[in-house]
Amino acid sequence: MPWPRCWVGESPLFQRVAIIGLGLIGGSLGAAIRRSGLAGRVVGFDQRADDLALAVELGVADEVVPSVAAAAQGADLVILAVPVRANRAVLEALRPHLPADVLLTDVGSTKSSFVADVQAVFGDWPANVLPGHPIAGSERSGIRAANPDLFARHKTILTPGPANRSEDVERLSALWRGCGAQVLTMTVAHHDDVLAATSHLPHLIAFSLVDTLAGEDENMDIFRYAAGGFRDFTRIAASDPVMWHDIFLSNRDAVLRGIDHFTRDLDQLRTAIANGDGATLLRVFSRAKAARDHFSKMLSGQAYVTNNSDKQVTFQLQPGGSVHGDIRVPGDKSISHRSIMLGALADGITEVKGFLEGEDSLATLQAFRDMGVTIEGPDNGFVRIHGVGMHGLQAPRGPLYVGNSGTAMRLFAGLLAAQGFDAELTGDASLTKRPMARVADPLRAMGAVIDTAEGGRPPLRIRGGQPLTGIHYEMPMASAQVKSCLLLAGLYADGVTSVTEPAPTRDHTERMLAGFGYHVHRDGATASVSGGGSLTATAIDVPADISSAAFFLVAASIAPDSDLILRHVGMNPTRIGVINILRQMGASIEVLDEREIGGEPVADLRVRSAELHGIDIPEDQVPLAIDEFPVLFIAATCATGRTVLRGAEELRVKESDRIQVMADGLAALGVQTTVTPDGIIIDGGQTLGGGTIDSHGDHRIAMSFAVASLRATDAITVRDCANVATSFPGFVELAAGVGIHISAKGEA
Repeated sequence: MPWPRCWVGESPLFQRVAIIGLGLIGGSLGAAIRRSGLAGRVVGFDQRADDLALAVELGVADEVVPSVAAAAQGADLVILAVPVRANRAVLEALRPHLPADVLLTDVGSTKSSFVADVQAVFGDWPANVLPGHPIAGSERSGIRAANPDLFARHKTILTPGPANRSEDVERLSALWRGCGAQVLTMTVAHHDDVLAATSHLPHLIAFSLVDTLAGEDENMDIFRYAAGGFRDFTRIAASDPVMWHDIFLSNRDAVLRGIDHFTRDLDQLRTAIANGDGATLLRVFSRAKAARDHFSKMLSGQAYVTNNSDKQVTFQLQPGGSVHGDIRVPGDKSISHRSIMLGALADGITEVKGFLEGEDSLATLQAFRDMGVTIEGPDNGFVRIHGVGMHGLQAPRGPLYVGNSGTAMRLFAGLLAAQGFDAELTGDASLTKRPMARVADPLRAMGAVIDTAEGGRPPLRIRGGQPLTGIHYEMPMASAQVKSCLLLAGLYADGVTSVTEPAPTRDHTERMLAGFGYHVHRDGATASVSGGGSLTATAIDVPADISSAAFFLVAASIAPDSDLILRHVGMNPTRIGVINILRQMGASIEVLDEREIGGEPVADLRVRSAELHGIDIPEDQVPLAIDEFPVLFIAATCATGRTVLRGAEELRVKESDRIQVMADGLAALGVQTTVTPDGIIIDGGQTLGGGTIDSHGDHRIAMSFAVASLRATDAITVRDCANVATSFPGFVELAAGVGIHISAKGEA
């Protein structure tokens, strides 16, 4: 593939690049630099005369020189591409000949040893020495294997020290990017730990396994009949033995830590097999499968990490259309979270159907795997949870990552407050801005020890082994997350824990606790539990999420000639505010086949287009529709007359300030609104034009403006839509299938 020439002004990034060592990496780098025009001239040196003779012929250098000194002469970038244990000798040979303004880097797989060699030769770590490591390679070695595409779509890690200049870091980064690499930076020590785990240890295991099997009596049959998995895994044992000999000795301490950890875990599996302990095998294998399935999202030892902030997804919407179909939206996220949590703490096996396979729910599932719970699936929404009982959770090996979910973080805080181990709860960039003092403060009143970041925000660090005492808590604002957090902590507390809410909120936790056999006492606005009980496994059928259905309820209401059926929608009375509000606005919503499944009421809904009118939204409905207001603002815009929302301060501390972000988005489409501290005033009947919307990474904002396109007069572009996957996987396909003119660009 052709690569663009990379110039700074009228000059290449470097005038003269000297590459010392023309093997696979050095030769490939020279070829990539030359092809992309990143240097005025590439000069090569290698002790192997045969390789040196081939360098110009193969296109890896413009010229070759007979010595290290000649290579350094006049260079503004010198790259060491020699075996790591040869670095010190080369540095000693280079030192007298290095120009004062030269930048010196390397390509070695271990960085601590390189820095030690630099300090031994130069007396310190000079500002012009910037270590680097391209994570790319091949089973083939030598200059004949050189490939200018070797670094394309691979990572290169730079490990700058305190003296390195930012302009040098950027200049070297630009060179690697010009070769097709993605450039990351990290500390020397962290690099060596990460590479020991992800590269060095797997190579060591592959070398050892092949060597062990080669010594078996039946080795010919072993290799003759080996399946593809064996060949794939042991492929890396064909790598250069001398290079890997150097790497293991140079990164000895980090590799030994990895070997010790792996040996302990392997011994655990051996013991489980010897003892016929299938539960341990299943727990380890299911945890490993999930981690491998999400390998691209692994970071810093966490088994499931979303990284939506790095994704760029844009919705492109054409105006108009009507909505028709018979659909079922994904499972309820709130119930999906709770099914995993309570199933993990129950005695026995809990089977869940309809589990939402969105990123937040999967992060909750993975967090319990990290605490020793065996969970099979999900497989098309089916999950089987092997409960460990109320006191069976194990200490996780690292922080528990909950993605973008405030629900998960707040409920986890209650569950973890009474465990016997320390735990840390982290989330994505959006979640780190959400207030957590609202759960940390009452948990502290129960005896929990919790540290938060500045302003009571994540991460939450929870100290284990703290006895909890039941309290009565009057919630200052209606929040199902706070209520659920305290009730879950109350399962472990001495005495009674009771929570009084100022307005009704969703009661999924209370219903599900009852479904697992744990008594919840209700007295008006107060729910209470007594500590010390147990949970018994049950079967759960997760209803379709009414918050996801809300987008289609509004879509079919505002688009002319629409007729849509939504199947198996959760009709929990604490969640149907959106239906109540739309009906008051004149929506045609018919409730069909009402039934109860697993303690939760469900029904099919038929919605047809209707002439909506503005209303003063009853404040008692606000907590029952708190997540649905962004799309209700679209309904209000398409209605006749004025809609007024009050008492909705909670909207300002969701994934975004949903009041202001929706007002800004409507303004971008030509709709004027009046924002108040606790709500908004929308005069309906205004024309929805076209424009560009910034969703601020809030999935509900993005989906709401997708619905708005049905009544728009021009095209709408919605930016920053990657987080739609957190609550509604498959939204674009489902929306397009019922008649919304939507497409997504970018990687989700």
